[in-house]
Amino acid sequence: MSYGSTFQLLDVSIAVQRGAVVGLIGPNGSGKSTLLKAIAGVLDADAGTMSLNGRPLRAQASHVAFVPQREDVNWDFPASALDVVLMGRFRSIGWLRRPGRDDRERAKAALAQLGLGGMGARHISQFSGGQQQRIFLARAMVQDPVLVLLDEPFTGIDQENREVLHEAIRGFAREGIITLMATHDLDEVQATCSHVLCLNKRVVAFGPTATTYTPDNLRATFGGRVAVFA
Repeated sequence: MSYGSTFQLLDVSIAVQRGAVVGLIGPNGSGKSTLLKAIAGVLDADAGTMSLNGRPLRAQASHVAFVPQREDVNWDFPASALDVVLMGRFRSIGWLRRPGRDDRERAKAALAQLGLGGMGARHISQFSGGQQQRIFLARAMVQDPVLVLLDEPFTGIDQENREVLHEAIRGFAREGIITLMATHDLDEVQATCSHVLCLNKRVVAFGPTATTYTPDNLRATFGGRVAVFA
């Protein structure tokens, strides 16, 4: 995948099993966000194929949930927390249809599950950074996803919100949902991920965390610019 003449990603080929939690790590500019956005359909790939359960990914776009980085969201947009969560239902019900009672109840239940019950009417700018991440996780939950993409979900949030995200990710895994999470937080990779994808324009290493999260692979991924402590 490229922008103009600059290659962002090249020869990225992996296969991920249902229920896997994959930590996507690499230095700044390594293509982590680009890969997530290509999978989500936000960016177009120049070449290659993406499939889900043996079918083209684009044909199943309604079941791919994307939680972007917080700085990519316009928090002044006139929308409540409930409005944002309901956006996760539009691909299933159709963009021209209004959400029904069942859709609204599912959205409220998702907010409640993430500790934001009764707050659906509040404007999205009135929440803390961690709570805003919870709102977008709730949107992903009501989308009936098969694949969830998280772009730097742990950036700038406190321990309480981290625990909520941990439980949501564990819930996705229990339901057989694939989670692909780009992060700079290497401790979170060890704590939450069953697999690791080391990326630096190309795939440096991919596999189970226990055998792939190694000093050699980390140094190869980050170009030696990383301290590894046992």
